[in-house]
Amino acid sequence: MEQWRVFQAVVDYGGFSQAARQLHRSQSSVSYAVAKLQEQVGIPLLRIEGRKAVLTEAGEVLLRRSRTLLKDAGSLEELARSISEGWESEVRLVVDAAFPPELLMEALRRFMPLSRDTRVQLQEVVLSGAEELLLAGNADLVIGTSVPASHLGDLLMEIEFIAVAHPAHPLHQLDRTLTSQDLRDHMQLVIRDSGSRRRTDFGWLDAEHRWTVTSLDTAVTAVTAGLGFGWLPRHRISQALEQGRLKALPLNAGLTYTAPLYLVFRDQDNAGPATRALARVLNQICRGETAEEPDTSPDMSAFPTDGYPQASDSGNNGAQYS
Repeated sequence: MEQWRVFQAVVDYGGFSQAARQLHRSQSSVSYAVAKLQEQVGIPLLRIEGRKAVLTEAGEVLLRRSRTLLKDAGSLEELARSISEGWESEVRLVVDAAFPPELLMEALRRFMPLSRDTRVQLQEVVLSGAEELLLAGNADLVIGTSVPASHLGDLLMEIEFIAVAHPAHPLHQLDRTLTSQDLRDHMQLVIRDSGSRRRTDFGWLDAEHRWTVTSLDTAVTAVTAGLGFGWLPRHRISQALEQGRLKALPLNAGLTYTAPLYLVFRDQDNAGPATRALARVLNQICRGETAEEPDTSPDMSAFPTDGYPQASDSGNNGAQYS
């Protein structure tokens, strides 16, 4: 590896003496390293033209490959250092489907230069699925609708849900204020709780006719297609409402409601720096704060927790969509 590094320096700096000065080595040691490299690969990499060393055709090919090799080796060494300093190789992030996807993608974009090649394993869930994975130890960081009694959580935001249907839906054709009895006579789209222990499907559950789907995206598509009515996140359907592809139901009560989303660590006291960095970015995004300059210091204090909003009493009581 060192011989390839010296070889690159000879090419990049224009000669053996120039490379020796940049590498703080003697010219003879630089010449020896390149000669030894050529001997080992069995083909000439440089030829001398006058006083200049010029790449051979084989040298040009191997130079390109050697740059990739050294870059990968450097990344590998940096990753090893990061792990030895406490940086996680992976962060398991579980996010409730109600969290705005554009905020999630912006948070991940900001996290990338801080990550030190830490992988993010992202899983989308509904309702109690987030808490279930957290308590099972299968998540490092969770955005969910409730905070387990054994944990503390920070309120990130509240999501508004609104009852809607296609403009041509029979409920809109009644042309009057709607009651719960009106809703019972029509198909409702309900989203299944992804948890298995304390399942509470998402939606008004008193409808005589309902179809159950497994994702918010499917529910939005189905309601927009006129298959039924449902309560959907306003941020997911704002464009459809503006364009007239969906229309709010004229209910006499319960047109909208809000659901809180909390940020919860699996183990905040022992969370690694990558997990803390991702949590900090998520908080910044939800507060509307601008991105900070990347700080890749291994010092754990680079990712403080005392800047987070303190969890309120209500944060530990839990919340459900419906």
